[in-house]
Amino acid sequence: MTVTAPSEATSDPSAQVAPVSWAARAKRCVPALAAALCGALLYVSFPPRPLWWLAVPAFAGFGWVLRGRGWKAGLGLGYLFGLGFLLPLLVWTGVEVGPVPWIALAVIEALFVALVGAGTAAVSRLPGWPLWAAAVWIAGEAARARVPFHGFPWGKVAFGQADGIFLPLAAVGGTPVLGFGVVLCGFGLCAAVRLAVEGRRTRTVRRSAAVVALVSAVVPVAGALAARALVSDKAEDGSVTVAVVQGNVPRSGLEFNAQRRAVLDYHARETERLAADVEAGKVARPDLVLWPENSSDVDPFANADARAVIDRAAQAIGVPISVGGVVQRDGKLWNEQILWDPRKGPTDTYDKRQIQPFGEYLPMRSLIGALNSDWTSMVRQDFSRGTEPGVFSMGGAEVGLVTCYEAAFDWAVRSEVTDGAQIISVPSNNATFDRSEMTYQQLAMSRVRAVEHSRTVTVPVTSGVSAIIMPDGTITRRTGMFVADHLVQKVPLRSSETPATRLGVLPEIALVLIAAGGLGWAAAAGVRGRRAGGA
Repeated sequence: MTVTAPSEATSDPSAQVAPVSWAARAKRCVPALAAALCGALLYVSFPPRPLWWLAVPAFAGFGWVLRGRGWKAGLGLGYLFGLGFLLPLLVWTGVEVGPVPWIALAVIEALFVALVGAGTAAVSRLPGWPLWAAAVWIAGEAARARVPFHGFPWGKVAFGQADGIFLPLAAVGGTPVLGFGVVLCGFGLCAAVRLAVEGRRTRTVRRSAAVVALVSAVVPVAGALAARALVSDKAEDGSVTVAVVQGNVPRSGLEFNAQRRAVLDYHARETERLAADVEAGKVARPDLVLWPENSSDVDPFANADARAVIDRAAQAIGVPISVGGVVQRDGKLWNEQILWDPRKGPTDTYDKRQIQPFGEYLPMRSLIGALNSDWTSMVRQDFSRGTEPGVFSMGGAEVGLVTCYEAAFDWAVRSEVTDGAQIISVPSNNATFDRSEMTYQQLAMSRVRAVEHSRTVTVPVTSGVSAIIMPDGTITRRTGMFVADHLVQKVPLRSSETPATRLGVLPEIALVLIAAGGLGWAAAAGVRGRRAGGA
């Protein structure tokens, strides 16, 4: 038997593998750090900062760290990008309930961005990759807007673009097309810069790749400029004078409605002050008055004193009021808008359809209660879901109601317009979130919706910021926060439908199909590559 002596390489201690240097370890962390910082940059592009343009370099950087990587690396880098974006964006969700719900929400929602990162890495080797990658992002947003618990579309890229040049794209195909244009421009910028860097190094640039990069970066901007023709604030069906009432609340936070009668009294008092200003000639007489969500959490159908307070306010101003109430009916709880006539009293209602999980109802109540009884004590009874659009005939106008959280959902806003709304009202209650960025993020959503459907949008809020927004997305009147105030303005009535209104969900479906096509192509190319390597 022959015995083989150990080799020099294994017997000589000096020949052992050298430890990885600190610089090498740091270099490995650069992509992860860059992904998180790009996510934070996307957050900074959102309101209340008018830095919408930062979204483009945020996606350019995201594309740079993902380009050419495997899907597993893309998954991790996408997750870090998602955390960098969503953790600061959603910090308001923990203002009154502590950091655990806020961090849990961001951690869960970032999983969708992780999947987008994996998909983007997969398609990044394809010809024309910016197109496929931008479509993958919109597919991720589409999924996030639907699951879990009926979805959470907060943080759509489109909602950060209320001040930007891309905004007219909302009238073309809604938030999916607007978001797609921004992301495509970012990825196109990434491709163009990469080609420029590689071209300087190798002195050769593939013409087809250069064309794709430039088109991806330029076409969204050109399309947005062309779409400005769809944006108009001209009256089509005359005009009406609207009044938005912000009554304020006794205190902010979760206990703002502990004095429910006081909240109602504040809004009635501000309406009476509005009536006095009208009589004094300080403001024009409105044709209709809009109160916020939760302006009467004392059920006016069950409490005669609450009904009397609203009656007096309606009679003082002499025009219909849309009142936000919490109503018990048939043993169920409803977040309801009530059309209150100064002579007839309540004549119509709209029940909120997209109710907020963990705020207006508690999913998996028994499980959540076993883990944390505080949640079940805060949400003692679930609100019920409405099923029908809400359009009130008020003062010669058809007013579509979109209650607070519903403004984030494409279908909820569009259904009011297709049901005949000439104006959109977004009654909201932001008192729970104190002076956080939440109110400004929601206000930006309403500005995007105004352009998307070419409608005036009013935003009556209990504690601010209340506003009146023209169909071109311009805010013409606004209040401060935690003050009692009213806004009065003559606004245009419009009934024509934008392409976004007519097309509805079709642009989003088309972009999801493009994403699926790109992912399928990438998967097939990967299989062919592995087979070729094996051969």
